[in-house]
Amino acid sequence: MAAKATLYVTRKLPDAVLARAARDYDARLNVEDVPPGPDGLVAGAAGMDAILCTSADRFDAELIGRLPARVRIVSTFSVGLEHIDLAAARERGLIIANTPDVLTGATADIAILLLLGAARRAGEGERMIRDDAWKDWTPTQMLGTEFSGKRLGIVGMGRIGQAVAKRAAGFDMEIHYHNRRELPAAQAHGATYHADLDAMLPLCDFLSLHCPLTPETLHLLNADRLARLPDGAVVVNTARGSVVDDEALIAALRSGKLAAAGLDVFDGEPAINPAYRALPNTFLLPHLGSATVETRNAMGFRALDNIDAVMAGSPSNTSRPAAASLPERRAAISALSSTTLPRAVLTTTAPSGSRARRSAFSRCSVSGVNGQWSDRKSQSGSMASRSA
Repeated sequence: MAAKATLYVTRKLPDAVLARAARDYDARLNVEDVPPGPDGLVAGAAGMDAILCTSADRFDAELIGRLPARVRIVSTFSVGLEHIDLAAARERGLIIANTPDVLTGATADIAILLLLGAARRAGEGERMIRDDAWKDWTPTQMLGTEFSGKRLGIVGMGRIGQAVAKRAAGFDMEIHYHNRRELPAAQAHGATYHADLDAMLPLCDFLSLHCPLTPETLHLLNADRLARLPDGAVVVNTARGSVVDDEALIAALRSGKLAAAGLDVFDGEPAINPAYRALPNTFLLPHLGSATVETRNAMGFRALDNIDAVMAGSPSNTSRPAAASLPERRAAISALSSTTLPRAVLTTTAPSGSRARRSAFSRCSVSGVNGQWSDRKSQSGSMASRSA
């Protein structure tokens, strides 16, 4: 019997995922779930063919340069790829894979929860009960703002944005969206397209952010754009914390320009801006977008699927160096054509500064979509939704 390929799993993933990893690989597991840090990642990768990491593990150029040559693929337990230096991976010939599609519904559900919770002051009400501060009922107690029938703006109409639009339609909302391109009507769910974000903002009683974090979207929601929203608007973020200018958002919440904000992601999380905790009109969650048993299992299985596909295509699962030539890489993953990997992102040549898409890398010369490989440049141009 051939020796199993070796796999380093950087964090404690759901039990079902770890059981499969231990069954199919000679796996090095982090059962204590201690964050490994850069030195720990390098040490854990020693003797490994593959790494299954999380978005909390930063693979910058320096760390990628220290990885053993034997490592052939880093498969991340996330959709987002901003924790990985794709240009450095390209230089090493290191395959990078993510887990698209599987967390769309769970994250869209959290967005709706945040929209409703912020609008109806659910966080304040819950604290009132826990603090034993509810002494009587009054006609004007804890008045929030209606959600149904209002105007919702969606920034980033990828899969998660589309799922939010579909759900919001059930609340009879007037839906608007900003995206890098206009979507076919079937994907827009009745939403109106706006090429100009600034022009859309005055139409948004509620604003929900679903764009990826890129140099262009860093602090996308700044003081100027917040000022364009209607007075009393509600802002929700399930994308990435750095899409929002914290100081500007906090000032808008303090001044009453915004009625409330619902946040699942934060700049620098978990060390968030402490002002958010002190504001009564914030509904805060600790990055729960994909946090269901079903979704986290599916993410882990997808990450393992990616590794399986790469390992299955190699004539030697334990000795192929990470710096193998591009033709060798293509040969090593030829099994993808018969492997179900819907829209997984795998690349060895993502150029510096390329944007991580849910469906493919922009301008990537080799990208895996639906298990099919092509030398054509990706045509993905949408402002896609984030990941976990």
